Amino acid sequence: MSAMAGSAAECLREWEELQDGFQRIQDNHKLYKQKLEELTKLQDGISSSIARQKKRLKELSLSFKKCKAQASPEQQETIQETQNLIKERQNVFFEMEAYLPKKNGLYLSLVLGNVNVTLLSKQAKFAYKDEYEKFKLYLTIILLIISSSCRFLVNTRVTDAVFNFLLVWYYCTLTIRESILINNGSKIKGWWVFHHYVSTFLSGVMLTWPDGLMYQMFRNQFLSFSMYQSFVQFLQYYYQSGCLYRLRALGERHNMDLTVEGFQSWMWRGLTFLLPFLFFGHFWQLYNAVTLFRMLQHPECKEWQVRGGSLGRGCPSHIPPAHPYLHRSSCAASPSSSSSWATSSPPSASSTRSSRTRTRT
Repeated sequence: MSAMAGSAAECLREWEELQDGFQRIQDNHKLYKQKLEELTKLQDGISSSIARQKKRLKELSLSFKKCKAQASPEQQETIQETQNLIKERQNVFFEMEAYLPKKNGLYLSLVLGNVNVTLLSKQAKFAYKDEYEKFKLYLTIILLIISSSCRFLVNTRVTDAVFNFLLVWYYCTLTIRESILINNGSKIKGWWVFHHYVSTFLSGVMLTWPDGLMYQMFRNQFLSFSMYQSFVQFLQYYYQSGCLYRLRALGERHNMDLTVEGFQSWMWRGLTFLLPFLFFGHFWQLYNAVTLFRMLQHPECKEWQVRGGSLGRGCPSHIPPAHPYLHRSSCAASPSSSSSWATSSPPSASSTRSSRTRTRT
């Protein structure tokens, strides 16, 4: 009996401890909801203030342009300095807005609805960006394996459909993830996103192409090109990720930038190896378009996919360009620390040159 009484007393004490813990959880949760409401109000207030500031700065810039011609030399110099400060202010606002909720664009609104996709912490932003890069790498390897299997091991329309469906899903997912990254401060160029829209369309064309003479005539050529494309994208990823890592270490890139931006003279060393593969891929893409245009003249050509594929492949290439040598970034440089997410001003030219000198030595 005494043992049972002791056991009951221990259970009651444990229940009381749980009650105390539960009360603390309720108090903390109540405090959390209160802080969350305060945070929401603060976010709305800052967003409204930034919007008003940007509107007034825009109006002020237009006024400066009108009166600059009639101003004295001293006033013109002051106006020029003020205009430069206005441009810098826009970059600061861009950094601030990366941590504030914003309305989704048309594409995200159609796909996700009016869901807030803004990540509020630096760690969450970088983790999502890093996961995006790994997603591209892993899917590239998977696509290479599947396209090789379809080309050399399995010749059925079902496996081809699985491969093409994976392509459609891959490019659709990329466009959604890139839109979320843009909402969180990534300075992704429009041509990069547009290229993935075109790739989604072309993959959908191949997915809906019925099996027949025209499809079999183009099948092996398309699968061979897909294998080569995955191989080149694999090379591109490692080259561009290395370049981006070095630019971040120099303090010239933002942590939310992707492996699609920036060019420095030292990048030519790796790029000279990559350029032949890229140019060959673009010419192969052009050859695919010419092949499809010729197939249009075939007497048994009745599928609309031949015409749609030829027009799509005659437009932007299915292989993305070697973006480092085509585009010099116009974005503001990041803080000097590669792990910093603060909204600081770009490093000066002298500090950048000294960083490069230290890196070379």
